[in-house]
Amino acid sequence: MQANDYLQLALYFGLLLVATPLLGGFMANVFQGERTWLTPAFAPAERLIYKVSGIDSEEEMTWKKYATALLAFNALGFLTVFGLMLAQGVLPLNPQGINGTSVYLAFNTAVSFMTNTNWQAYSGEAALSYATQMLGLGVQNFVSAATGIAVILALARGIARKQSNSLGNFWVDLTRATLYILLPMSLLLALVLISQGVVQTFSAYIPATTLEGREQMIPLGPAASQIAIKQLGTNGGGFFGVNSAHPFENPTPFSNFLQVLAILLIPAALTITYGKIVGSAKQGWTLFAAMLVVLLVVLGVSLWSETQYNSVLQTAHLMEGKEQRFGVANSILWGMTTTVASNGSVNAMHDSFSPLAGGMAMLNMMLGEVIFGGVGAGMYGMLMFVVLTVFIAGLMVGRTPEYLGKKIEAFEVQMAMVAILAPSAVILIGTMLAVLIPQGLNSLNNQGPHGFSEILYAFTSAAGNNGSAFAGLTVDTPFYNIALGFGMLIGRFGVILPALAIAGSMVTKKYTPPSLGTFPTDTPLFVMLLIAVILIVGALTFFPALALGPIVEHLLMNAGRTF
Repeated sequence: MQANDYLQLALYFGLLLVATPLLGGFMANVFQGERTWLTPAFAPAERLIYKVSGIDSEEEMTWKKYATALLAFNALGFLTVFGLMLAQGVLPLNPQGINGTSVYLAFNTAVSFMTNTNWQAYSGEAALSYATQMLGLGVQNFVSAATGIAVILALARGIARKQSNSLGNFWVDLTRATLYILLPMSLLLALVLISQGVVQTFSAYIPATTLEGREQMIPLGPAASQIAIKQLGTNGGGFFGVNSAHPFENPTPFSNFLQVLAILLIPAALTITYGKIVGSAKQGWTLFAAMLVVLLVVLGVSLWSETQYNSVLQTAHLMEGKEQRFGVANSILWGMTTTVASNGSVNAMHDSFSPLAGGMAMLNMMLGEVIFGGVGAGMYGMLMFVVLTVFIAGLMVGRTPEYLGKKIEAFEVQMAMVAILAPSAVILIGTMLAVLIPQGLNSLNNQGPHGFSEILYAFTSAAGNNGSAFAGLTVDTPFYNIALGFGMLIGRFGVILPALAIAGSMVTKKYTPPSLGTFPTDTPLFVMLLIAVILIVGALTFFPALALGPIVEHLLMNAGRTF
């Protein structure tokens, strides 16, 4: 690595540290109904939305009513995208005359964007019309991210409120997250990206003749608007097939820096938002610290692995599969950021990472996408591990575990374990099934441990609602479209519903003031214990699978063998 690589990393994390409390405090004010500098501009629109939709913004919901509203809204989103993909061939805003997709691909993609996964078994410029990209995928980029924010708000209220039975209003949380946070930030970022050369047009594709005399179509489209929200909403779905490695999506080093920074802005800030809602800023910074430590470790391991001498390729600083414009450091920073944040966008092919770097990307997702994680999803996923950590700490000190004055009892621990184990089961069972049947193996491009890693990565990405791909695996098949689609559903709602159930249980409990026997949850000791629990759970669950894939591939590579 060169000096400018270290400088850029320092700038990246420095800006993240500065932006986190500023944005986090602003979001806390928005979601608590306090006046902000955007209130004069957006409050009339917010009231109009409630009036047109027939929403009583003062109505409070129990956790079951909150969950019902959330599921109904997401089902509507699924049906919208599913219908658009099937019918796009006869709809307007389709200058290339692209036909409707297969039912299997429509199902997979509709689930993918509804669950904030944005897994893409298609190439954007070749398979989808402008109408489908904007009205279907673009809208879901906003509302799926807002749904994740709504869940963490409900969970935070469940912890903060005392002997109540309500968690707020899903429709209000959804509206405010979209109107005050996602829309203005996306508009600003889109304008900056357009200034850098990201395309934003409704023009048809342009024919061109290459230097070799061959005909080529130059794809265009309203890309900048979707790219902004794909990053800020931790969606990750690319407008073009090669995602942010495409020069029309990511043309300059500055656009690259802004996009990779945008991935973590809201997930990081939500730690502070959470701390303010529960009445303890230190709680938010504790969770932020745990996330940052793990990110720095996996980033360091990956950078080290990518810059070591490779005995097979007989070179260091592996550039295969990476953009010359960005180099190794930018590719690895993006790869680790996108996999810790359940974003899924890429500016390099993860399939081409060194085995250890590819393994780190998988591990990031296997840990539950809680190291910053998706917008909202990372925080409520992390709180499942907090519940488990507090329970273990309670066993250590021999008293009933408590978190922020609320007792953690059997129901909360059971729900937390369901939320942690459901995605894990998808990863292991799905991978097992794929390696045992021809429908799973026929899609492989590589043999041996690397081929196994391709399948393992696919199910890990789906269950973690990440959406990035290892490449080398043909997934636009009935088997993978259906299997990964159901994996995304379990990975999303198998965590959301237990989290809301915990919120519903916690909100009814009495507040117990801290005493000398209370285990503090805002100290460096708790940060270390929380990280240990996350890593131990991940190691015990996934080490055998990782040993069959990236670990053994790393050892064989050092011995000069490839597959």
